[in-house]
Amino acid sequence: MSDVMEDYLKAIYVLESEEGPPVSTSAIADRLGKTPPTVTSMLEKLADRELIHREKYKGVELSDDGRTLALEVLRHHRLIEAYLAEHLGYSWSEVHDEADTLEHHISEEFERRVAASLDDPAVDPHGDPIPGIDLEPPADDGSRPLTTAAVGDRVVIARVSDRDDEELEYLDRAGIVPGTTVEVVDVAPFGMVTVAVDGGEQSLPESVAASVRVRATEADNGVPDEEVSGA
Repeated sequence: MSDVMEDYLKAIYVLESEEGPPVSTSAIADRLGKTPPTVTSMLEKLADRELIHREKYKGVELSDDGRTLALEVLRHHRLIEAYLAEHLGYSWSEVHDEADTLEHHISEEFERRVAASLDDPAVDPHGDPIPGIDLEPPADDGSRPLTTAAVGDRVVIARVSDRDDEELEYLDRAGIVPGTTVEVVDVAPFGMVTVAVDGGEQSLPESVAASVRVRATEADNGVPDEEVSGA
């Protein structure tokens, strides 16, 4: 199978995870930076191989075989990102493009050794879940976009989109990284979301805040604040 086909399967899987099936041609085109006619042509090939189910005017959904292949590529991608960040000193804004290139060309033995060297991590540097060796879809982590939080909410950064290098660098400087607890202090009518983090405040444009996924703190789930802080 070609690298391009694998890229399409991975993109469809991610879009299904984010938005649910079926996935539209336009969403795939936007994700991959392709024209709709180019996407349509590739979808026909994937359908011929029974890797997707396609319904005209509605969109596509991965078949069981297509989903397994997508999860394998995604596992490679996210393990490579984690390895580059932990062992080779890459920043989280640098790993995505490297992993995009390498994900198609590693052996299963190499994958096994990378996973072992990282002690089988559950997530990549951006907080995205790494599919297990069984290639079952990762469980829902319960995260939601930061844009859905209300003023006064204390939330933990769960995941950050890896699609924009400059955005990642900005969030890194702001201290908005997976595992950090922030409090929403303002949501402006024109879309800015301001959060308190590390003793200061950071205002994020709505488009950036939408790329940050958060979940409730342990305190909000019934664990006392002192247990969360370790006091």
